[in-house]
Amino acid sequence: MKTRVLFLLIAQCFGYYISVQGQGLKPILTRVNVQADTAKKADIIDNEWVAVGINRPYAVQYDYTHLFNGKPSYRFELKNEDNSLEGYAKGDTKGRIEFSYCYATHDDFASLPVKSFANAQKLKTVYHYGKGAAPQASSKSYTFSIYVPSDLPENVSSIFAQWHGMPNRTLVSTPEGEIKTLSTEEFIDLYDKMIFKKNIAHDKVEKKDKDGNVVKDKNGNIVYTAGKPNGWLVEQGGYPPLAFGFSKGYFYIKANSDSKWLTDKTDRNNADPTKHAIMEEVTSDYKTSTIAYKMPFREFPKDCWVTFLIDIDWTKYGKEANNVVKPGKLDVNMNYTQRGKIERKHIVNNQKILIGRNDDDGYYFKFGIYRVGSSAPVWYNLAGYKEHTK
Repeated sequence: MKTRVLFLLIAQCFGYYISVQGQGLKPILTRVNVQADTAKKADIIDNEWVAVGINRPYAVQYDYTHLFNGKPSYRFELKNEDNSLEGYAKGDTKGRIEFSYCYATHDDFASLPVKSFANAQKLKTVYHYGKGAAPQASSKSYTFSIYVPSDLPENVSSIFAQWHGMPNRTLVSTPEGEIKTLSTEEFIDLYDKMIFKKNIAHDKVEKKDKDGNVVKDKNGNIVYTAGKPNGWLVEQGGYPPLAFGFSKGYFYIKANSDSKWLTDKTDRNNADPTKHAIMEEVTSDYKTSTIAYKMPFREFPKDCWVTFLIDIDWTKYGKEANNVVKPGKLDVNMNYTQRGKIERKHIVNNQKILIGRNDDDGYYFKFGIYRVGSSAPVWYNLAGYKEHTK
């Protein structure tokens, strides 16, 4: 009996090995909404990540055909039809499949008051309680690697790595235009009376059927819809403070800064790699956007691992003063081996730069595919992420 069980186990393992080697890919199927939910043990990938975004078997997979330091890398892909989210402008769409290094687990809330998790869900700050955030105005070092195939189209549009802010929605603007920070209890009171669409609050209106009857869900609770905007605004965030991506025939590194205590979502100040020179600041009253580096996509190394080593001093802001207290710095090295030759390029040389957001909390890293506007297919591999305090 023991011999038969051992034989079956060996056969199963061998069959799995053949399957993996035959196709070289193994789908990663778990997804987590890091703002509104905790990660279960089964959701955590390689003790480091959780996946966010579209859930398709091909969207993110272990790739055994493109190893990195002897381990399978992560292959990300979005097809034409995978832009499932509303974009920034009317009619625009965006698609996402990314790994987030920042997330919380049930254990992060275990010692906190009972209502803490429910409140964090409503505030969309669950991930603030977990691991992976770089504090405001801190200094950090990061590294990661990307493998871009030579058959990836030149018109690819994708952010493949980004550092994102961590806004807190208790910072609000009242209908009278007063900007203030609410207590958690005060915000929950608003949450129960209104419906928020992005940063705009709407009146809560009972949903009615065609006969004028109030609609209820299967549990007997009244269903509400969003009515007119009521003048309340909440902090939601904005462009990522740092992004590595491909757009309009370029590889680019872009730094963004927002010194306004409550972000103005109508201000879309944003540098364009086709229009703006390296280190040219594009400014509005409170925002600065800078192309820290760019190169034509056709010149970006293909069919090899390209490793980025990044040092960041995040900008320090003055909170309610809506100002910059101390600018930041950015240093980036790009290393790769192609046709047997090792290349080391210092592409951003310890540049003084505005980089960050005027939030209480800091920043967290994501890599994968974040596609805005274009529905062209995108695929590449990522691996080798590390971070540490300088």
